Amino acid sequence: MRQGEGPERKPGRGVGDVTEESLPAEHLSPLATLVDEVLAGVGYEMAAATDVIDDAVPGYGGLFDPATTPGELRRALDDLLSSELTHPSVPAPTDDSFILYVDGSSRGNPGPAGAGAVIMDAEENQLARLGRPVGSRTGNNTAEYVALQLGLSELVSRYEPHSLEVRIDSMTVIRDVWGGNEPTEPGVETYSEAIAAALSSVPNHRYTHLADRDPNPADALATVGTDIAALGPG
Repeated sequence: MRQGEGPERKPGRGVGDVTEESLPAEHLSPLATLVDEVLAGVGYEMAAATDVIDDAVPGYGGLFDPATTPGELRRALDDLLSSELTHPSVPAPTDDSFILYVDGSSRGNPGPAGAGAVIMDAEENQLARLGRPVGSRTGNNTAEYVALQLGLSELVSRYEPHSLEVRIDSMTVIRDVWGGNEPTEPGVETYSEAIAAALSSVPNHRYTHLADRDPNPADALATVGTDIAALGPG
C-alpha cells in the first residue's frame, strides 16, 4: 500500500459541533430524506438506525422488507422523528490514535449513492460503524467525499484525536485532500471544506491508499446507504 503523510496542523475551533444538525446531502426522495434524519438522530450509526426503524414499522416488516409499504415506513419514520432519538454510547478508545476506513458507493454512477465509515482505535477495535444515503442520482466521487466527511465529523465530535490514519481507496479524494489540489469533482466544495476543517483539529494525520483487493469494512455500510438512497418517493 502507498502511504502519504499529512502536515502537522493546529487544532481548529467548533469542529465538534458539525453533527449537531444533519450533514448536507444531495437530492434524496422524501422517504430517503426521513431515513437520513433518523440516522442523524442516532449519530449515523447504521445498525442503531436500522434497529429503531424496524421496531417502529408495524407487523413483521422493516426498512428493507418488501412487505413494508411506503405509507407504513413514512408513518414509522415520522413517529421516530417526533420522539427522542439518542446516540449510542461512545466506546472508550485505547489512546488518542485512530484509524478511519471510508468508502463511497454509487449504483449507476451517477445513481443512488451511499457513504460508509468505520472508526477504529489504534488496536483496530471498532468504535463506530457509520453510514448514510448521499443522493438519488449522485456520482461515486461525491460519495467518497461524503464518506470521508462523515467519518471525520463523527470522529472529532466523539473523541480528541491526536493521530489519525485514513484508509481510503479514492485517489481523487487523496489528491485533493492530501495532495493540495483544487477539488476536481463539481459541487463538492461544501464537503471538501468540512473535511479540511475536521482535519485541522487532528495534529497528525496521514492516508493509506487501499487497493481493490484490500478489505474495507466501510464498503458494506456504503452499500446500505445506497439502498436507502434508492427508496421510492414516499
